[in-house]
Order: sequence, then structure tokens, then C-alpha cells
Amino acid sequence: MPALRAAAEPTRLRLLALCARSDLTVTDLTQILGQSQPRLSRHLKVMCEAGLMQRTREGTNAFFRAQNEGLAPVLAEIMPRGDPVFALDAKRLGEIKQARAAKATVYFRKNAASWDKLRSMHVENRLVEEGLCRCLPPRKIDKLLDIGTGTGRMLELLGPRAKQAVGVDASREMLALARFNLENAGLRNCELRQADMYQLPWLEPCFDIVTIHMVLHYAENPAAVIAEAARVLRPGGRLFAVDLAPHALETLRTEHAHYWLGFATPKVATWCHQVGLGLFRTMTLPGEPLNVCIWQADKPADAAANKPGGQQ
Repeated sequence: MPALRAAAEPTRLRLLALCARSDLTVTDLTQILGQSQPRLSRHLKVMCEAGLMQRTREGTNAFFRAQNEGLAPVLAEIMPRGDPVFALDAKRLGEIKQARAAKATVYFRKNAASWDKLRSMHVENRLVEEGLCRCLPPRKIDKLLDIGTGTGRMLELLGPRAKQAVGVDASREMLALARFNLENAGLRNCELRQADMYQLPWLEPCFDIVTIHMVLHYAENPAAVIAEAARVLRPGGRLFAVDLAPHALETLRTEHAHYWLGFATPKVATWCHQVGLGLFRTMTLPGEPLNVCIWQADKPADAAANKPGGQQ
């Protein structure tokens, strides 16, 4: 069995144990194991080819994580954590996580005032999240995508209800925050990718829930974001877009980089219908002075109706 052969080496077992607990770069692993980067890169290549690890590119870095299915989680579970070598690895991993936490704290402090001011203008985040959760199907989510994941809040909220969840964002700084938050929450079924929301890295429809939370007002072309979300949504899948209703606060453009001053439901419905989605529910949550809308659109299960502009 290729996976067993790939794992049958002490360094690779250490790598597997570490990457089952955190997403790590080769630089991180070099610091922990004290081995050369070329050597560790060769081990990681073998393990990725054997299906034990996955590699995700993020700017100039690549993050490695143990696969959540197959042999990898079984091996990670039976690692001898009391062994001195594995214990030292865990200690050094903890130091790297502490360094990440320090960076996250600095970033939060720098931006907290701006975020708090914006939050105070619309309905409480708690009420928005409760509204979104009420709209979700009661069944377990098979595969969820959060576009523009930011700090990973939607993954924290919905990840426990999903078998697998993926968050994408163009910002490495935001992904670093999201990674810190998800690790603190223990959500190893959630992964992160640096990606353009206009060109998602999946060729086929593979998600049954897609969320776009407070992202569209930053997008130059929000219709294109919805179209790309629809493209990767499975037939029978559901899109949730959460954003501001129309308003006249120009300061959000000048002080918070908003491209759009909210969206009217008929406009969002048109964008959804143009790519074959049926918008059948809108929830409006009143705030002061900003209202928040949750738009819910389904991709028809009928493949014939799944084409852009298709009949519903």
C-alpha cells in the first residue's frame, strides 16, 4: 500500500503528527524538527503523492496539512505522544502557535477601532449569525465554501455543522488570522486557501453550501462573484449572501473602502437568476442606521435547468 510505505519512516511520522494538528510551512517544520529544508521538502513531496498530506499554495508560502480521510488520521491518532521526540515536537509547535497568536493580537489591536465603529452601525453580528443558521438545512453539510472568509468567522460558526469546510481569501494577513482562530476552535475539518473570488480554484461544482458574508460591498463586480459561487455550487446546492441593504453613508466608501452602498433585493435576485439560481427567500434584519439582508438562492437539482439563464 503506497500510503503505508510513504509513512514508514520516522521523520515522516513526525511530520504527519505535526500537520494533523496545524497547517505548517516548510520553514515552520524546519524550525521544529531541526532538519534541512530540502530534506523535509522531499519527505513532504512523497507524502503528498501518497495521499497522506495536502499542499496549499499561499503567496510565496505553501502550507501542509494531514489529510482528514484515509490512513492519515488513523496514523495521527495512534502516534506515541508520550515519546520524548514527539513531545519535543509538540512543545516547539506550541511556540510557533504562540508567535502566530502574538501577530494576530497586534493586527486585531490595530484594526479593532475601525471594526467596532462599523459593527455599531448595523444589527448585532449575533443576530445575523442566528438568522443565517436558521436558514441552513437541518442535515449535516457535506462540503461548505466561504468566499472572502476574512477572520474565518463563518467557518467557526458553520464548520461544526460540516463534514468539510473551505475558506478562501485574497489577503494573506486575513488568512493568518483565520488560521489562528480555527486552530483555537479545534476545527481541523476546515481548511484555508489564498484565492481570487473571481477565479476560484475548482473546475467542477463541488460544494453544497456557499456563503458570501459581508464581502459583496467590497467587490468591484459583485455579479461576477455570485456567478463564480454558482459555478462551484452543486446542483441542489444553496448560496447564502449576507450584506448591507441600500444606504447613503458615503463615509463607508471613504473610511472603510466600501465599493457599493448596499444592495437592493431585486438587483441581487437578477444576478442570481442570470446564472441559473432561484432566489426564493430574503431575510432583512433592521439596524441603526444600516440594515443587513440574508439572501438565499438554490441551484436547481435538474441539470438542464442548471445552465446560466436556464428556466426554473
